[in-house]
Amino acid sequence: MISKIVANILALIARFLSGASVRWLDCQPDACQRVYFANHTSHLDAVVIWASLPHEIRELTRPIAAEDYWMRGPTRRYLARHVFNTLLINRKKVKVHQSPVDMMIREMGDKYSVIIFPEGGRTEGGEVSEFKSGLYYLSKKRPDLELVPVYIHNMNRILPRGEVFPVPLLTSVSFGPPMWLEQDESKADFLERTRKALVRLKEVS
Repeated sequence: MISKIVANILALIARFLSGASVRWLDCQPDACQRVYFANHTSHLDAVVIWASLPHEIRELTRPIAAEDYWMRGPTRRYLARHVFNTLLINRKKVKVHQSPVDMMIREMGDKYSVIIFPEGGRTEGGEVSEFKSGLYYLSKKRPDLELVPVYIHNMNRILPRGEVFPVPLLTSVSFGPPMWLEQDESKADFLERTRKALVRLKEVS
């Protein structure tokens, strides 16, 4: 109960600090299992996307994040485990028999959606970098999942790299039309098609 209260308060704070304007473009909120894939410029990105979802969908959506960042200190650990229900990835101990994709699939089950950042790391200037292969392999193993592109505009200015406290500014979160891995689509074609979906959202943000 306390964690849910904290979650609701943090969602309001995240929306207030970012001034986020949420737009659903040819897409509607839905409780079906989805992979929300987004551009990555700030440590607040996952929180802002999570906060932009309706309450009932937010409870079924887990951000994917780096364990080394969120396990640093008791406050981050509490938020990751009990508020955001974060699926933490240890980037230093990736193994063939315990890949991040297999962990995601196991933790998602038939219930949860996830928020991921296919670029692999934060980028500067709002450009969308080439995607790593994780999104492709996740889609290949779970082709039923809806892939929803999400472009976050201006977050790199709200919490610039190296800063601790956010600077309130107006930003926008745009959810685009769902996508799926097409039959016999190559990894390169799929990753470029999904990356371009984010670029199109950037152009209308």
